Amino acid sequence: MSDAYRPYLKCIQSTLAACLCLQNFPCQQVERQNKPEIEFKNNPELLLKPILICRSEQEKCYIETSINSVRVSFKIKQTDQLDALLVKKYMAFLMQRAEAVGVLRRVPIEDYDVSFLITNFHCQHYNKQKLIDFIARLVEDINAEIHELKLLVNTRGRAVAADYQKMLSA
Repeated sequence: MSDAYRPYLKCIQSTLAACLCLQNFPCQQVERQNKPEIEFKNNPELLLKPILICRSEQEKCYIETSINSVRVSFKIKQTDQLDALLVKKYMAFLMQRAEAVGVLRRVPIEDYDVSFLITNFHCQHYNKQKLIDFIARLVEDINAEIHELKLLVNTRGRAVAADYQKMLSA
């Protein structure tokens, strides 16, 4: 993790540690069902105030908490059209594998690139700290992967331009 990125991730990790105090809470409308309240928002008294953590205007984290679930959404930094395209394609790749990840949502909330939904069952099944570390590590890896992909695309573009220039000059 780069030194510039460390305070942002540490803030997200400490906020998630405070937010992941979830408990089993059955649905009040339908008997014998347990739905994530943050997704359905049927009972406003069960929802807490959302938290927005911004590193910049283009890079932010939005944490929504309820009594039995937490939704964490990330906006990945996109400085140009290439970044936007790479983020879109990489997120589509990840979202197709959402079932394998478990806490990853197939569709992020509006204006964000990736969302996670953590329920009380996830907290019971997995270690809370490992969930937090997993999300932080995944976001860090996404940023590193996007940066690496951008470098590869630019390198390949330079090589193609050089070959094309050789063809024209010959």
